[in-house]
Amino acid sequence: MAEIKKKPVQIVETVLRDAHQSLVATRMTTEQMLPIIDKMDKVGYRAVECWGGATFDASLRFLHEDPWERLRKFKDGFKNTKLQMLFRGQNILGYNHYADDVVEYFVQKSVANGIDIIRIFDALNDIRNLKTAVNAANKEKNAEVQIALCYTLGDAYTLDYWKDIAKRIEDMGADSLCVKDMAGLLTPYAAEELIGSLKESTKLPIELHTHYTAGLASMSLLKAVESGCDIIDTAISPFALGTSQPATEVMVETFKGTPYDTGLDINLLSEIADYFRPIREEFLKSGLLNPKVLGVNINTLKYQVPGGMLSNLINQLKEAGKEDKYREVLEEIPRVRKDFGEPPLVTPSSQIVGTQAVMNVLSGERYKIVPKESKKIMLGEFGQTIKPFNKEVQKKIIGDEKPITCRPADLIPPQLPEFEKKVAKWKEQDEDVLTYALFPKVAEEFFEYRAAQKTKVDMTKANKEAGAYPV
Repeated sequence: MAEIKKKPVQIVETVLRDAHQSLVATRMTTEQMLPIIDKMDKVGYRAVECWGGATFDASLRFLHEDPWERLRKFKDGFKNTKLQMLFRGQNILGYNHYADDVVEYFVQKSVANGIDIIRIFDALNDIRNLKTAVNAANKEKNAEVQIALCYTLGDAYTLDYWKDIAKRIEDMGADSLCVKDMAGLLTPYAAEELIGSLKESTKLPIELHTHYTAGLASMSLLKAVESGCDIIDTAISPFALGTSQPATEVMVETFKGTPYDTGLDINLLSEIADYFRPIREEFLKSGLLNPKVLGVNINTLKYQVPGGMLSNLINQLKEAGKEDKYREVLEEIPRVRKDFGEPPLVTPSSQIVGTQAVMNVLSGERYKIVPKESKKIMLGEFGQTIKPFNKEVQKKIIGDEKPITCRPADLIPPQLPEFEKKVAKWKEQDEDVLTYALFPKVAEEFFEYRAAQKTKVDMTKANKEAGAYPV
């Protein structure tokens, strides 16, 4: 048998972003992360995914931390490892579309503060919504642009669809391509077929990001790598599996001694795992890490519902005292998704479809209660779906309003000057205007908290200098 050429697979570690986002609602603090950075920097990862996604919102809202400050601390600590972020296209890190000037400025500031690789995606795979972010990232000499395709299932999502969109992404100026399987829907042989096909249609390096929710992810990564996948996303074992990624150490051992050998030191990885184990125990003890999210949920394949979306549904039903309606809601989700043009289910489309399904079941009549986000989707304000909307449902939701067909952001005038005015009284750094632009109310609360902390520190200092000590 002919010797297979060596092709080491590269690893992106997700513990500082998606792993704790998936398992503990993004509640790991910067203080918990910083002591291990020096050791992680010695591993030889392709990159560490550490910013973007829900980290920005959660840092401000729940941890009272400045996400920009966190990024700068990461940059100081990681001397040899690239830092990667997740960027929601025209949504940036928020839940609505922003004007092009805000998107461009956010990309610029992300790179200036330390990001090396920007993974950009659009919830509907509408590549018009990627254009501004991709162009802005390409202007930054130090940034690598990765475009992610949201993987999903449905009649329209054929191999030809994926091959065609991959080619268009290459033409847009991406440096690499990621298959983003947020719900863990990719089965091992489907992964083999998909990656093999993408390799035929694009010369770009291909990365696979998947979740362990349905129990298939490690096998899918294995088949993907054998089919030519260049990079895989994994999480160090204490924050792996369940709704997170496959374990880094397991995949490193899997490829050891093969042409795909990562060359990473398993002993060093074990030391990193030892560091995160007590943090995992703390989260289990506090209840933030619910053992339910650590199991295998094969319903994911049936209903195509990402793990985070499942827990949101359970909470919504619990609050309404209607937990007995869970099964009905799960069965309603695919119907709503079909009415809404069969979009992939990822932020924000997953929340919109999930909430609408809950409303349909609880009100006893489909589309009797319609949240404003459902209306926005039907008006085309999030972009174009792969299939047309259900005309009757669209009529019921938007009435005689005329849907838009252009790129949604073409209708949004520049927003930065207005945000600059509004943030002026709190502004301490350029980045504050972007924090405010994305989450105005949360930002105001954070800025006030930040000012109060400074006042407290200044008063303590003044007391000490005056020789007065608090009793």
